[in-house]
Amino acid sequence: MKELKLFTSESVSEGHPDKICDQISDTILDEVLKVDKNSRVACECFATTQQIIVGGEIRTNAKVDYEQIVRDKLREIGYVHEDVGINCNTCKVDILLHEQSQDIALGVDDTTNVQKMIGAGDQGIMFGFACNETSGYMPYAIVIAHKLVREASRQRKAGLFKWARPDMKSQVTIDYSDENNPKVHTVLMSIQHDPDYNHQEFVEYIENHIIKKVLASFEMDNDDYNVLINPTGRFVIGGPHGDSGLTGRKIIVDTYGGYSRHGGGAFSGKDATKVDRSAAYAARWVAKNIVAAGLCDKCEIQLSYAIGIPQPISILVETFNTNHISEEKIMMAIRENFDLTPGGIIEALNLQQPIYSQLAAYGHMGRNDIDVPWEKLDKVACLREYLSE
Repeated sequence: MKELKLFTSESVSEGHPDKICDQISDTILDEVLKVDKNSRVACECFATTQQIIVGGEIRTNAKVDYEQIVRDKLREIGYVHEDVGINCNTCKVDILLHEQSQDIALGVDDTTNVQKMIGAGDQGIMFGFACNETSGYMPYAIVIAHKLVREASRQRKAGLFKWARPDMKSQVTIDYSDENNPKVHTVLMSIQHDPDYNHQEFVEYIENHIIKKVLASFEMDNDDYNVLINPTGRFVIGGPHGDSGLTGRKIIVDTYGGYSRHGGGAFSGKDATKVDRSAAYAARWVAKNIVAAGLCDKCEIQLSYAIGIPQPISILVETFNTNHISEEKIMMAIRENFDLTPGGIIEALNLQQPIYSQLAAYGHMGRNDIDVPWEKLDKVACLREYLSE
């Protein structure tokens, strides 16, 4: 029998311990940006049984009640009792924040008042990716995985999904044996639930009202996929009581589900001078516009930076032999149409706005459900001109 060509991505819900931490870090970032758009933020969070620790470096003119942000976010997610995973009202919250290092500030702060002279906040490599598999120019597996847990969470919060609790995971396997006709091979969902529940009814609800509903929104012509729901048979203990959580530990979930490479830097809790975040968004913006303009069908962009230096150290384009013009010409188009200095990225994508908490769950890329600037196709018209040159 011919071996199948299978690829898998996973996602997690807003109630997953790592995603709790991402949301707290990004909500803190948003709150200080609302008051002071020039805030410098590198905020980390750790969650465990009945305790949240917030640490890192923040320099801002904003006066923020960090503890209240933590408790409000836990409540919003649904963690209102110890039995669920953590109690927003009674858990211990430790705030261990201090100011940004002056050594870093020397390389980052713009002393000339010229925004585009801002240096990178650290060294590092970042990747951006796009392909024409889906309408959002993202790979199937990660998009479907996100939509599954997002829909399950929506129904839980709306009171439609009986017995469901906040902590959830999804995993989707796509069969690429026929690359022109990819199909769903396996859907796995693990969803936390109340201890007193009807297992059969719970499983049937997930399959009929979440999995089938989500898959029907994609152009897949098969219904012979495998379904796995809570494979161990029970998932009562969840949230930070079941597993500790940490900011930045779901970087593959945040991006392309492993379909594209990743530079290793996390996003949440970092202001836009940190190129781990801003340059990854810019690379996605570049790649998406290149694919949408028809220069290639699949595009991966790598950027690299050195701390304190505005210009990228390197730019690389990879089209996986799907390019319709030469990669050299695509590179020329990038250099002529995109300012990839940190200041240029911040200005072009308006990254000093409080837009980040909405991204801390269900992915930072391909988010057609919200308005984020790196998903805009504002360079397509000028890029298409390179097809005829």
